[in-house]
Amino acid sequence: MALVNCPSCNKRISSMAKECSYCKAKISSDNESLRVISHIKRSNQLMNQSFLALTLFIAGVVIWFWGGEPAEGLRANIAVGAFSLGFVGYLITRIQIVLHKRKKV
Repeated sequence: MALVNCPSCNKRISSMAKECSYCKAKISSDNESLRVISHIKRSNQLMNQSFLALTLFIAGVVIWFWGGEPAEGLRANIAVGAFSLGFVGYLITRIQIVLHKRKKV
């Protein structure tokens, strides 16, 4: 008996369970399909996080140069914060994607 991720709620459940004890979703007996579905869902989550971080990064750059001049004061702080958070978030998410792709399904 092993623990696998539920394809609906992504919580850890027994591979022998007929339904998820958390969300009550019916679980097929084919564990391979469960692993593939979990892998695809995690890939989609990581891609969405990557897109969100990249959007935040671009928003920081746009805020910084809005109006043709570099930002000053509060606008500069917001721009640098968005830029930094987006850049770091994007790097971390891309590393997670690479590590996730190396996992065997």
